[in-house]
Amino acid sequence: MRPARADGRHADPALRTGNDERCWSHLVCADTGRTPRRRNFGGVTAPSTAAADAPPESPAPRPRALLVVVLGLITAIGPLSLDMYLPALPEITAELRVPAGQVQLSLTACLIGLALGQFVFGPLSDRWGRRRPALLGVLAYAIVSFLIALAPTAPVLTGLRFLQGVAGGVGVVVARAVVRDLSSGVGAARLFGTLTLIFGVAPIAAPSLGSAVLRAASWQGIFVALGVIGLLLTLLVLVGLPETLPPERRSAGGLGSLAGIARTLFTDRVFLGYALAQAFAFAALFAYISGSSFVLQDGYGLSPTVFSLLFGANAIGLTVLSQANGALLGRWGLRTMLGTGLVLLTVAGALALLGAGLQSLLVLLAGLFLLVTAMGLILPNTAALALDRYPAHAGAAAALLGGVQSVIGAVAAPLVGLGAAGHGVPMAVVIFGFAAAALIVTAVLTRAAPASPKN
Repeated sequence: MRPARADGRHADPALRTGNDERCWSHLVCADTGRTPRRRNFGGVTAPSTAAADAPPESPAPRPRALLVVVLGLITAIGPLSLDMYLPALPEITAELRVPAGQVQLSLTACLIGLALGQFVFGPLSDRWGRRRPALLGVLAYAIVSFLIALAPTAPVLTGLRFLQGVAGGVGVVVARAVVRDLSSGVGAARLFGTLTLIFGVAPIAAPSLGSAVLRAASWQGIFVALGVIGLLLTLLVLVGLPETLPPERRSAGGLGSLAGIARTLFTDRVFLGYALAQAFAFAALFAYISGSSFVLQDGYGLSPTVFSLLFGANAIGLTVLSQANGALLGRWGLRTMLGTGLVLLTVAGALALLGAGLQSLLVLLAGLFLLVTAMGLILPNTAALALDRYPAHAGAAAALLGGVQSVIGAVAAPLVGLGAAGHGVPMAVVIFGFAAAALIVTAVLTRAAPASPKN
């Protein structure tokens, strides 16, 4: 890796933020020499981001294309792990001779593992750098995926899915931290939006790929395929992910400092508001992910192939809106676009509840499509707004952001499973409840946002 130059710009073009002349620490603007205003918050300080809703003054960052692809793919490990085996859930339930709710727990276990992986490896990436944890995570993911194919019982399946989630969480948190290493504010939101484009391909392809595997093999073949994907990602990380956190910017605290950083972050009501908004929105999405296979296939009689096609169509909406978000940010700003997404999410929950109550497949599908599509405005903007407050602890902040998302999301699957899948009323109730909660916490906790307490 090439060292940073004296003027604050990195010598490696892949690690520059396009025409954004800010130095790595984002504390001094290299082009003007001005030091932005700071505010102290529990010993953690940083420049103000009060202009979150203002149009950008500099172009969006332009990292190397291969780096963006690698970040998108390792972020996509999560949806691949969750979505690829959805068409096989009824088959797994029948083969293992357990209730559907017990198989759904493997989804919850994977999400809890994703949370733990982010909690552990986020702070460690602040200490070790980004590249080493990413390599460790994707390689472990491949190994555990192969082991899942050998699982003889539902409890073993659930336990291994937990470990798979831990390994997958490493890629998710490192990718977010790398984005914050390279950009901030609107630039970060646009880069998150680009990652969402790649991220959106995973749920489009995953159920269809899972259905294709099921036509040629049993459900175990899906996890063999995930293991192969993990090995390919390991090679991509080796060749396409440079180190974006130079040694002079690394933290010496590691896991030991996480409690103090977490206390600072969670007493910052604005960070907490964005973290909870993202978590509640993701819980609504996960209610759909965990319940839709049973509702649409068992309740409405759709085939696994048709279910996979509908699932992919929903993900297309997410991808399109995430890219529109990047274009519209220059006019409307981060907070406005986030608010729009949260309103759309709440409307989607209401539509899904109406469709399930009327047993109208068309209305239910419209609500589910709008639900997934709204994520294109919510996920990039909540991540950018939250992480922009703590650039010097991007790994730890990304860990807490993703960990809270996974923990709260994990609650959704058991809630959906409390009632019979039927025509989707339990699923729709959970979706609407979490969507409304996301809108409320954003309105209450992020109003009149104070200057960012960064370090």
